[in-house]
Amino acid sequence: MTELGEVQERFANIVWANAPIASGGLAKICERELGWKRPTTYTVLRKLCEKGLFENDDGIVRVKITREQFYAQRSEQFVQESFSGSLPAFIAAFTAQKPLSSAEADEILQMIEAFRKGDKA
Repeated sequence: MTELGEVQERFANIVWANAPIASGGLAKICERELGWKRPTTYTVLRKLCEKGLFENDDGIVRVKITREQFYAQRSEQFVQESFSGSLPAFIAAFTAQKPLSSAEADEILQMIEAFRKGDKA
């Protein structure tokens, strides 16, 4: 699983929000939103392409792993490393510090029922 630093994550969020995008256009957005010069944008882009998140093909930046896929993988890795892969252990630890609201509990129950019915959406 790919780890991202804070700066790389901010950059990745810009790419996810704008892709596919010309690398020059991406550099302009990064200059405006992050205060970066063009070489900085290209260096960080290259690193995230090497990590497999994006690809830069003929100057067009495309997503290889969506934001949702990235965060799902990261969450799965966290549960695996911190709770030996046990989702119930994670939920028990989480709710010990922050009780679920009634609406959150209902939403989780709906997710479980959908899973039991074979609808993973």
